[in-house]
Parts: sequence; C-alpha cells; structure tokens
Amino acid sequence: MAALKALMVDVDGVVIRPRPGGWAADLEADLGLSPAVLHDQFFGPHWADIVLGRAGLHERLGPVLAEHAPHLTSHDLAAYWFEKDAELDETLLADLAALRARGVQLHLATIQEHERAAYLWDTLGLRDRFDAMHYAADMGCRKSEAAFYKMVEARTGFRAEDLALLDDTPANVDAARAAGWGSVLWTGAAPLADVLATHGFA
Repeated sequence: MAALKALMVDVDGVVIRPRPGGWAADLEADLGLSPAVLHDQFFGPHWADIVLGRAGLHERLGPVLAEHAPHLTSHDLAAYWFEKDAELDETLLADLAALRARGVQLHLATIQEHERAAYLWDTLGLRDRFDAMHYAADMGCRKSEAAFYKMVEARTGFRAEDLALLDDTPANVDAARAAGWGSVLWTGAAPLADVLATHGFA
C-alpha cells in the first residue's frame, strides 16, 4: 500500500455537508430575494471572475443587490449565505484528525472566493484542523485544471506521488489522477479509513 504524506480535502460536499435544497432554499422567505434572480443577475454573469480571483465578491454583488434587492447589502447576504452553508461533517473531521495524528498532513483544496475562504478558515476554525488551504481565487485556477495540482506541489514541496485528493466531484478526482496524484471519490457511504484502504493508501 502507498504511504500517504498529505491528503488534500475538498470542502463543499465533503467537509461541509450539503444543505437540502442548497443554502438559498429559504432565501426569498428569509431575506426577500429570489434565488432565480440571484442566479441570473449575479452567479451567472459574475461568479467565474469572482471565484478565480479576478473580481471581488462585494464589488460585483453590491451593485446587483442595489438594483434588485435594495433592502440588502452584500455583507448582509454574504453573512446569511456563509452561515447557511456551514454544517461541518464532524464524523469525517474526527477521522481526518486521527489520520493527521499519524503524521499525514491535511490540506484543504477547494473552489472558493476570498471572503468565504476566510470565513471557512477563521470563523469556522478549519485552520485548527488543517495544515493549509489552497483555493481557486488565491491560485487563479480550478481543480479541474492541471495547473492547480502543479501549484499545490510547488507550494508544499510534496511530489505528486506523495499526495491524494479526497473530493466528491468526479472531474476533480480524474484531474488529480491525471496529475499523478492519488484520488478518492468521496460519497460519505463508508468510513474514511475504509475508503482510503480500498484505494490502496496505508
């Protein structure tokens, strides 16, 4: 079995449990903003620039809300969004902590913009459970791109064969494998130790 030196762990759908209906399921009832309007006016035209670090969240969200929901500020909406999308999988985190106690480094590898990345790291306290975080807006690329994996290797000093990605998105798992990493598709159906053993990691 391969000796794993560092496990790169996805956030949404892995460390954070998906909320039924998504974080915006009650958005209209709670804040008076239609999720469809938010998607069409904000996420559709602006999200790619924001999540890849080419624009700021509040810079793009503020004007959209001023036009379509003037009773809300971008900070109001971000606070609501981040809180609704923050249910940690404590069972997985405990299993990850046991792995870390054996000497395996744990890093987050995630598609985030700067504001939510800071919320995850500082407010949710993931900085206490992981050694580092690598995220899209900071790196300028997504996990489906080879550049993401090369950049993580350069940042950490680990070789591709020392690394594995735990992710719930098949395209990311495939990209990690193409980069020479170990890769594990996470479904939450089995304990972490069993899943890693199945994929050949000691």
